[in-house]
Amino acid sequence: MNNGVIRIFVFMEGFINFLKPPGMTSHDAVGLVRRVLHEKHVGHAGTLDPGAAGVLPIAVGRAARLIEYLDNVSKSYRAEMLLGVETDSGDDTGKVLERVDSFDMPAVERVEEVFKEFTGTIVQVPPAHSAIKINGRRACDLIRQGIHVDIPSRQVEIHSLRLLEKDDGKKTLLFNVDCSKGTYIRSLCQDMGQALGIPATMSFLIRTAVGRFRLADAVSVEELQELGDRALLSSEEYIGHIRRYDINPKRRKAFCNGLSSDDRSFVAASSDSENEILRVYASGEFLGIGHYDKKNKTIVPDKVLAINS
Repeated sequence: MNNGVIRIFVFMEGFINFLKPPGMTSHDAVGLVRRVLHEKHVGHAGTLDPGAAGVLPIAVGRAARLIEYLDNVSKSYRAEMLLGVETDSGDDTGKVLERVDSFDMPAVERVEEVFKEFTGTIVQVPPAHSAIKINGRRACDLIRQGIHVDIPSRQVEIHSLRLLEKDDGKKTLLFNVDCSKGTYIRSLCQDMGQALGIPATMSFLIRTAVGRFRLADAVSVEELQELGDRALLSSEEYIGHIRRYDINPKRRKAFCNGLSSDDRSFVAASSDSENEILRVYASGEFLGIGHYDKKNKTIVPDKVLAINS
């Protein structure tokens, strides 16, 4: 018996384009959002080093189920590379391994040549002072315990590198970089320094974009505290890189119940795509994420966000 009481449940859902300040960990940022919004289901996409600042997408409520679909989006950074110094961490917070006080700063033409060499698919070794997992444990935690770690190399994609400023007095290079997930700008600075024949370390980093999340639109700690849930952004807008699919409205309930729907006329974006990921809509309503099962010619639900009714 409910004694005439009507209970209204409000579901909080969306992304926050958070401007992480330097000194705050990505985990701390999630904790802040939980406290401000009083919502326990919160996660972030794309860890930012504590010393770095910039765009950190944070998913709230049911949107936390969409974080994995931000993994493969491109990221953009503005970084400063300090020449003449190499550290164990790859940035200016680490222990100095090598210092060269007297050297000629490379000409702009030489810097741009090196930038071209590092544009495209490259192989890099992530810094040992990082959250890379080694046998289930973070490399940085192992190092703090005095345990030696060997980080395997990986292929990453550098879409573009653009020199903004060369400061001969400070011995720095300021540049923009657009890259794939998993790219470490600290490693990039060290490797480009080697190509220039000069030790190098990263002295500044700000992330300017993660997919459709842009620095110009990011909210600071103070703005988040003032805005509260008004800082939430539409989930579907920020996964717009995923192809849209409009399902027959009569199949809305079936999709929301986890049932597949036939579609023998679907044309995959790529001929070798076995399970193309899709944003699924019915009559303009965003239902969630599904995929096209090429073998069975069906649309299969993966993550349902709509409330079944």
